[in-house]
Amino acid sequence: MEYLVLALTIFGFIVLIMLKGLYDERKRKQRFINRLKNHYGELPEREPYRPEDFERISHYFRRHEAEGFHIDDITWNDLNMNSLFERMNYTFSAAGEEYLYYLLRTPSKEKEYFDILETHIGFFMEHGEERVRYQTLFAELGKTGKYSIYDYLDYLDVLGERDNNRHFLAIGLMFLSLLLLTVSVPLGVMLFILVVCRNIISYFKEKNEIEPYITSFGYILRLIHCVEKMERLPSDALHEQLAELKECRRKMGRFQSGSYIIMSSSRMNATGNPLEVLMDYLRMTLHLDLIKFNQMLSEVRKNIGEIDRMLTLCGYVESVIAIGAYRTATEEYCIPEFTDGVELKIDGMYHPLIDHPVKNSIGTNGGVLLTGSNASGKSTFLKTVAVNAIFAQTIHTCPADRYRGGLYRILSSMTLRDDLSGGDSYYIVEIKSLKRILSAAAEKGRPVLCFVDEVLRGTNTVERIAASTQILRSLSGNHVLCFAATHDIELTHLLADRYHNYHFEEEIIDNDVVFNYSLRKGRATTRNAIRLLSVMGYQEDIIREAEQLAAHFLKSGTWL
Repeated sequence: MEYLVLALTIFGFIVLIMLKGLYDERKRKQRFINRLKNHYGELPEREPYRPEDFERISHYFRRHEAEGFHIDDITWNDLNMNSLFERMNYTFSAAGEEYLYYLLRTPSKEKEYFDILETHIGFFMEHGEERVRYQTLFAELGKTGKYSIYDYLDYLDVLGERDNNRHFLAIGLMFLSLLLLTVSVPLGVMLFILVVCRNIISYFKEKNEIEPYITSFGYILRLIHCVEKMERLPSDALHEQLAELKECRRKMGRFQSGSYIIMSSSRMNATGNPLEVLMDYLRMTLHLDLIKFNQMLSEVRKNIGEIDRMLTLCGYVESVIAIGAYRTATEEYCIPEFTDGVELKIDGMYHPLIDHPVKNSIGTNGGVLLTGSNASGKSTFLKTVAVNAIFAQTIHTCPADRYRGGLYRILSSMTLRDDLSGGDSYYIVEIKSLKRILSAAAEKGRPVLCFVDEVLRGTNTVERIAASTQILRSLSGNHVLCFAATHDIELTHLLADRYHNYHFEEEIIDNDVVFNYSLRKGRATTRNAIRLLSVMGYQEDIIREAEQLAAHFLKSGTWL
């Protein structure tokens, strides 16, 4: 009786623990849902991204970048797009995260695409209940850990061709040994022991080989389950996407069937559950999970296109929700208008990474040349225009009061560095960067929108001005719209027939430098570089002699 009471107590304690776990999980899920409902537009809490995180996130893009024009690495880094991606990453799944990154790097060239995109964004912004249901599913789909799902898919070939013939042969030998027992017990037992030992040894060898890929299979199964649940959600706005997802899922039926054998969370984990212990011995001796793995591997290889399409469509839907969340958080944004010509008109634009930004406006159908002193706002202005253009053609959401422009291929050459690993000097890096823009401008297709900060700063004044003039002339044709910044006032005269001049200026008030960051028409007329030395506390004799030297050059055209 005492043992019965003890057993019932232990059993009751285990049941209470299980119920407590279920209760806690339900409460956690409800808190998550409440947060989604009440804090739409609030970024999920996550650790700051590391370089290796961006490497992983980029793999969907790397797999699909050959499909059309994309934002190349130079432009992406020039504009600090990783930080902008972090600012709008409201996704919870690896599929959504990787697709949003891809979306920002792949400006669309078709106006019709944006009509569809806007319909989907609007649907989720207006239907909170439906949005939360989808977001909950994507959170259940989750991330893939250290590696992208595409890492695993790309490495499937490493496994080579695998079949189950040797496993079936081993199972056949086990049954043969059992039959042999009816003839000769010693021989039957010996054969049975030999086959079991051989199976167990080979099992652990193969188990170690396939273990890394089980993670990817688990994500594919979660993806299939996510699609199954999506099919039961409202589909008015996503009818085509859900129909395609359903067809892809149907083709993965054999992959999903019987997956418990290999995907059991307690597989080879010594949980103590008698049933699972028995299953582990059956796996080791009969290779059940190895056989199922090879079947699943075969199905993955046959349906790589379907898996990629499910990842794409799920990623697209979650990215649409993320864009709506970004709009909600931003509040000050506009939906862009697209034209067929080479023009750009942006009113009240600002850079989304700057707190309390100064808004500026620009309207042009020709090149723009910016002048002004260091830190006056030239580089930030170029980046602001570029970011608006990229956002217009990717997330259809501009940080501006109004955006109107063509559909462009967008490139920049701004924050370059010496290539120490490649042995290239700054000047070589710079001319290579500019050459890719010139090559793009010479190609057929959509016009080029380009941004150049301090043309050829890596060489001497005379050659810089001469070469910069010709390069910028080449970037002022009917097929290209160029925004460039320079300290060389000479360029504003040499290119006056090709570029509209704008400038930024600063004031020195009470021995302090004051920048207003407001764009002004015309070329810069003030020269404050030497005066800034005084503000920073340089010796008076240095400042005086510098001013005299500059005055002499302006008067005579020579330094001596």
